[in-house]
Order: sequence, then structure tokens, then C-alpha cells
Amino acid sequence: MASINEIQDEIIEEFSGFDDWMDKYQLLIDLGNEQEPLPEEYKTESNLIDGCQSRVWLQADFVGNERNERNGVIRFRAESDALIVKGIVALLIRVLSDHTPDEILNADLYFIDRIGLKEHLSPTRSNGLLAMVKQMRMYALAFKAK
Repeated sequence: MASINEIQDEIIEEFSGFDDWMDKYQLLIDLGNEQEPLPEEYKTESNLIDGCQSRVWLQADFVGNERNERNGVIRFRAESDALIVKGIVALLIRVLSDHTPDEILNADLYFIDRIGLKEHLSPTRSNGLLAMVKQMRMYALAFKAK
């Protein structure tokens, strides 16, 4: 299993192939479209992320390790009704899903700055991105406390 930083480096590499932001947006849209749709039963009020302009549902499941329940990982799934946001969520899931609560809580998500995402998102989308990261960390804290 690749570490969070190895996955971030892969993403930075993929985005560095494009100079033009229109191409980077297209890559985000493609990534969002490749994502498995979220089953309808998870599109609930409680899974909606506050602070996002578009609707984003985030489902987190703790997948225990057979030998040791506490050593499990969190598996994230999400969906959004906005194409670019769906791509951003896909990147966050790729980086953080299937890692332990501690790994998620200690992760420095430097890829967001490195691929230029922050400066190319509208303020409301930037806030939404931060809200998604915060929600994923909240789940990590909750699962860690169990």
C-alpha cells in the first residue's frame, strides 16, 4: 500500500504534465467521472458536507483488520453534483482512503498547493475543499476514539 505522501507525489506528477489550467480542470473532471457512483442510501442529510457550495456527500467506513480491530483503515466514498468538485473529492479519497486514522490525522496535504489547486479555485470552492478535508479528519478522530 502506497503511503499518503507517495500518492500525493503521484498526483503532483500527473498534474505537472499540463501547463494549461483548462487541461488540469479536464483532468479533474475525468477523475470525478471515473469514480464509482455513491449508492443512493448514502446520499443522506447527515453525509452532506457543510460549507460546500455544491452538494457533496461523504461516506466513511471503518474497515477493521481481522487480527486487530483497532488497526483498521478508513474507507471513504463520496459524490458531488458538481463536476470539478467531484474531481477534487476523487483526489482526496485517493490520498486519504484506506489509511489509518492516525495517518489521516497526521497527513500534510501538500499536493493541494503543489498542483496549484488553491489558487485556481474560487473562494467558495476553496472553502468547500477545506470543509471536505476537515470532515475526513473528523471521521478519523471519531474512529480513533472508538
